[in-house]
Amino acid sequence: MITKGNTVLKRIRMRLVSVSLFLFSSVPVVMAASNAKPNVVVIVTDDQGTLDVNCYGSKDLHTPNMDAIAANGIRFTQAYAHSVCCPARAALMTGRHSQRVGINSWSQRSIHVDTEHNMHADEITLGEVFQSSGYKTALFGKWHLGAHRDLGPKKQGFDEFFGLRDGFIDNFVHFHLHRDGFHDLFEGTREVFMHGRYFPELMVTRAEKFIKQNRKHPFLLYVGFNIPHYPEQPLPEHAKLYEGMEEPRKLYASFITTTDYYVGRVMAQLEKYGLTEDTIVLFLSDNGHSVENYVIEKDNHSSGYPKGYDYGSNGGGGNTGKWIGNKGTFLEGGIRTPAILSWPGHVAKGETRGAVVTALDWLPTLCELAGVVQPDAKLDGHSILPIIESSDAVSKHKALYFQWQEKWAVREADWKLIYMPDDGGKLSLHNLGDEKPEVHDYVSEKPEVVRRLKGLYDTWAADVFAPRP
Repeated sequence: MITKGNTVLKRIRMRLVSVSLFLFSSVPVVMAASNAKPNVVVIVTDDQGTLDVNCYGSKDLHTPNMDAIAANGIRFTQAYAHSVCCPARAALMTGRHSQRVGINSWSQRSIHVDTEHNMHADEITLGEVFQSSGYKTALFGKWHLGAHRDLGPKKQGFDEFFGLRDGFIDNFVHFHLHRDGFHDLFEGTREVFMHGRYFPELMVTRAEKFIKQNRKHPFLLYVGFNIPHYPEQPLPEHAKLYEGMEEPRKLYASFITTTDYYVGRVMAQLEKYGLTEDTIVLFLSDNGHSVENYVIEKDNHSSGYPKGYDYGSNGGGGNTGKWIGNKGTFLEGGIRTPAILSWPGHVAKGETRGAVVTALDWLPTLCELAGVVQPDAKLDGHSILPIIESSDAVSKHKALYFQWQEKWAVREADWKLIYMPDDGGKLSLHNLGDEKPEVHDYVSEKPEVVRRLKGLYDTWAADVFAPRP
């Protein structure tokens, strides 16, 4: 049983991160001294697919603000999060595989339904790391690591929280729409009702206020967008930019541009108060684009929407280029996402890095960049400062592991082994180096590769699912 006492009594063991100097050929990576800590802004978009930013090659998209972050920083072209929302956020928030932290299936949905599907109370979050180092911390938007009232952002490292505790809401009525639906808009654990007000506007207005109030004090701001996740509800002015484009790309593209607009609002607030060069900005998505389709299936739905109301993702619309797959799969289109790091005057501008980085890596990287304490816990991520320093640096990840419920995948070099229990317990083997990557299944042709990758997975699974001490 989860109790408030578990949270209050948890022991947070920290160790100081050593601060060292790395040099680019042109721009040094300068870690912050203890008396000059940089601000940190983490911007997470929701279901924004593999290449769905103009600077990633989707030239049909209008994303000037995301492009500006890339122009002022480093764009990662082989960045991984996860196949769905929960595990990606667990990895980002803790630097640990979601299976270690108690998230291997959908987390508790409603604060009013007491279940134990929540991130463990004693996990050390990104918020707790920076809060313990004297930062003001806030999370505005989507949490999705368990809705239990004795847990959540304000109990796990964030001074302020306004947003949704579960996975998605309609942006106007603020109801989760699956099954019977339920209202999900909270100030901390206090339910608030703002029917008819556009949620992205509400959350970014809070982010702007937080930046203004804390402009003279180091802060960590986590902007957890719930867009372009369905229901796709772009601002009308952005839909007009794509007149003549065919569906499903048209609606999705419009919502990407609405997302970009709100990213720009956050960045403009930093600039307004002269904080641009004092702020590390991390931008990433949680998984690939969605192809999910949903309609309300019953009368008298709690949201007020009628039976038959279509709130899905319009059948897709994402751009994965040569890659295949989408949200919910372990193909590249499901797990490879945009990721950009910016800190003007401290890291390189307008460069790209092709080495593998993952959502697991950002906690240790941000800690080392900011010169703050890092949790004394078994992290699965690695600081990517060497990769930031040099395009020749290689990833410290010898293999990549993904699991969601009983589905799993392991990648080593260009080989990827995928297990899908819903497909008759089928193993499939794919190669990322093929002219058409991951299309061909090599499972019967390369039994030795299958055995090796299955062995890697078995060893990893025994570790991450081991009983907690």
